[in-house]
Amino acid sequence: MKKTAFLFCAGLIVYSCAKVPLTGRNQLALVSNEEIQPLVNEQYSEVIKKEKVVTNTADGQKVVKVGKRMAEAVESYLVSKGYQDLAKSFSWEFNLIESDQVNAWCMPGGKVAFYTGIMPLTQTETGIAVVMGHEIAHAVASHSAERMSNGMVKELGVGVLSTAIGQNPTMTQAIFLQSVGIGGELGMLKFSRKHELEADELGLTFMAIAGYDPREAPLFWERMLEKEGGAAPPEFLSTHPASQTRINKLNELMPAALAYYKE
Repeated sequence: MKKTAFLFCAGLIVYSCAKVPLTGRNQLALVSNEEIQPLVNEQYSEVIKKEKVVTNTADGQKVVKVGKRMAEAVESYLVSKGYQDLAKSFSWEFNLIESDQVNAWCMPGGKVAFYTGIMPLTQTETGIAVVMGHEIAHAVASHSAERMSNGMVKELGVGVLSTAIGQNPTMTQAIFLQSVGIGGELGMLKFSRKHELEADELGLTFMAIAGYDPREAPLFWERMLEKEGGAAPPEFLSTHPASQTRINKLNELMPAALAYYKE
C-alpha cells in the first residue's frame, strides 16, 4: 500500500509541475488558483465580517493607496513579461484590521489584509510598500495553491481537490487554511521559508517598479529584528526566515531592484 502511494505521489509530481512566474522555480500545481478562489472569497469575507476593519482611518487609507499603486504596477509588469492572463486574474481588495498582530497577508486573487500591529514598524508609505510587495508576491507566485497541492498529497494522498473534499472535508479545510496563511505545521516550515525568501525577492522588484525606494526593505527588517529583541524562535522552528537572513539577502538583491527604481 505504501509503495503504491509513493508511486502515485511520484507520478503526480512528475506530471503536475508548473513554474513560478518571473522566478522560473518549479512548483507542484495539482490545484489552481481558480479552483481555490471560491474558498478564498468565502474565507476573506468571513475574516472581514468577524474582525474590526478600520480602513476608513488615516492608516487604513494609506494601506489602500499603496495597495492600489502596487497592484497597478504589478499588473503592468506581468503584462510586459507575457503574463496577461495572470494579471487579469486579480480582483484586488485592501483592508486594515484592528489587531495587535504584527502581520499582513494576501490571499490568491489579491485579497489583502494588514493588521494595525504592523503599522508602527512600517512608519511610512514606503514601509507599507515593503510589506505590500512581499504579500502580493505570494499571490503572484501561487504559493497558496502550491502549499495546498503539497498538503493534499502529504496528508491525503490525492491530487484532485474534489476528491480531497469528498474524502476528508475537515482535513481539506485545514490544509486550505494553512495554505492561505491561517494555521501552521512543523513539517511545512522549510517549505514556507523558501516561499518567504522568494516573496522577498519578487516584492523588492514590485515596490521598485511602483516607484518606492527598495532600500527601505532591509531597514524595515532591521526594525523587525530590533522588535524581536532576541525573543524570536530559532530559525529552524519558524515559518519565516530569521530577520538577519532576510536583510542579507535583500542587500544582495538590491542592485537589480534599484535598476527598476531608477527607471
